[in-house]
Amino acid sequence: MEDNPIFWADGDDPQMIEAYKKAQETFKYFWREQSWEYRRIIPGLNVSCVKVMFSEETETGENNVEHMWINDVNFDGDRVTGYLINEPNTLGNVQVGDYIDIPLTEISDWLFAITPHVKKPKGLSKLFSSSADPLPKAYGGFTIQKMRSDMSAPERNDHDNAWQLDFGDFNDILLVNNQNEEPENLVEHPMSRNMKEDFVKFLQEYPDEIKLVDENGQTLLHRETIAGNLTTVQAALEAGADKSLQSKTGKTALDYAKQLNWGHIIPVLENN
Repeated sequence: MEDNPIFWADGDDPQMIEAYKKAQETFKYFWREQSWEYRRIIPGLNVSCVKVMFSEETETGENNVEHMWINDVNFDGDRVTGYLINEPNTLGNVQVGDYIDIPLTEISDWLFAITPHVKKPKGLSKLFSSSADPLPKAYGGFTIQKMRSDMSAPERNDHDNAWQLDFGDFNDILLVNNQNEEPENLVEHPMSRNMKEDFVKFLQEYPDEIKLVDENGQTLLHRETIAGNLTTVQAALEAGADKSLQSKTGKTALDYAKQLNWGHIIPVLENN
């Protein structure tokens, strides 16, 4: 991505500021997808990155700002971490490969892309089919879609060709894979639903996993809640997970569910 051309935008534009806000509010969907990507044997994401605002004070006292992308993203419910993948144009206080650690409230965008699954034709119809594979479908990208909305059709075409992604309609920003075809995916990731039996079996074979605490003071229940996985949260509770345990920042799983507005998980943690 660092080789892509730069497309400039006014960071003071009210619509751009609104794009930042929407990216922060919906980041939970990015993290849900990314958390499952880390569990996949075969990668499913073509692109996965988060845009961050970087700044540096110039000799004249002005604030020099650049928005750049990080990848290898992780999220603990409060802070986003990753590694800078862009070469700064003017900033001297950061460089490619730097480890970035910021609060969620400081991200300016997120983006992931998935190549649509296309059934290959059989028999004679295969001879007459197009051999071109579809471009990966982009999800999120609120600031990108704001910039695309200001472009002419030829400019959008050049922009999309530079990214080699299908950004679709800038008026219809998608959050999850197959959102229009399977709207239930907005509620829960299909992998969470499909992995229920395997997850229950895993907890039966390794019951101590419920009690293990990571470097953030979080248990499996905390992490599954942050990722919005209702099915695995329910399975963890049924296996005896203690929902009163607090992370290093003093938060229970319910606190994270409320903080991230996972409406389908909040009542489960309140009532169990």
